[in-house]
Amino acid sequence: MFANKTLLITGGTGSFGNAVLRRFARSDLAEIRIFSRDEKKQDDMRKRYQDPKLKFYIGDVRDYQSVLSAVRGVDYIFHAAALKQVPSCEFHPLEAVKTNVLGTENVLEAAVSSSVQRVVCLSTDKAVYPINAMGISKAMMEKVMVAKSRASCATVICGTRYGNVMASRGSVIPLFIEQIRAGLPITITDPSMTRFMMTLDDAVELVLYAFEHGNPGDIFVQKAPAATIETLARALGKLMGAENHEIRVIGTRHGEKLYEALLSREERVASEDLGGYFRVPPDLRDLNYGKFVEQGETRISEAEDYNSHNTARLDVVGMQELLLRLSFMQAIARGDNVSPEE
Repeated sequence: MFANKTLLITGGTGSFGNAVLRRFARSDLAEIRIFSRDEKKQDDMRKRYQDPKLKFYIGDVRDYQSVLSAVRGVDYIFHAAALKQVPSCEFHPLEAVKTNVLGTENVLEAAVSSSVQRVVCLSTDKAVYPINAMGISKAMMEKVMVAKSRASCATVICGTRYGNVMASRGSVIPLFIEQIRAGLPITITDPSMTRFMMTLDDAVELVLYAFEHGNPGDIFVQKAPAATIETLARALGKLMGAENHEIRVIGTRHGEKLYEALLSREERVASEDLGGYFRVPPDLRDLNYGKFVEQGETRISEAEDYNSHNTARLDVVGMQELLLRLSFMQAIARGDNVSPEE
């Protein structure tokens, strides 16, 4: 499937891009293009991998011409570039729109005009019932993706949606580790707050599954366990030999949900259960407004969304086992002084 093909990863210097590169280090891809605006991270990546297949493109998804230059000659695209931090998007919502919505339009337009074969767009659980600027911008990104997929004949455009990726850049696990090491209290917002738990490898597997099985406009969701934030904190404390480390509750932050949903109830009704994944097909109704205004669906009233409160729940032991799937956590459990970035 990837033999002698060219893959472009937008936002490729981030956590997801690095996970993809680790996965494809010995693949038969002809070329992997990394597109991002951070020359320092690109240089670090160049030195780390020293792979002649890697080609680096400086640019910004907000700038169509820089995107188009990187897309020419590409077969496949993993679109991961985004503003992902909830607080920064709350303070600068228009910046989230420029990157997450308009940037996605630029990537997809360049892909269609360059006859790219397949594009997978990465989204987040915060796009379901969004209450913050980041989630709203990602929800709009999904709408742009689905709308574009209807009109792209030669290019298959689909998407993935996943929850908390453990130890990704800006996530809570590195913060908790830093607090434990410094002897500071672990600060959690609400002990009963739940989040889906996935590893970066799980995220890559989801994208590859969508890449292989996606039809235009599909959104794929991986079934994942969840845990409370208190369970996560206690599991980390045990793994680091600080079982009774102080936990301080600071209260829910602005724009923060008690739990996250990966499928709305409308999507749950329309979805196809594929075992380890849900496939949500696009709404292909035409612009006959009667279908939207006058016709209903009783199954929607009876359905429940798929969220981190009603999925499989990890206890402290289960959370420890999941954390130990991360190589840096294995090193920390042995007593090594390593960081998640390593």
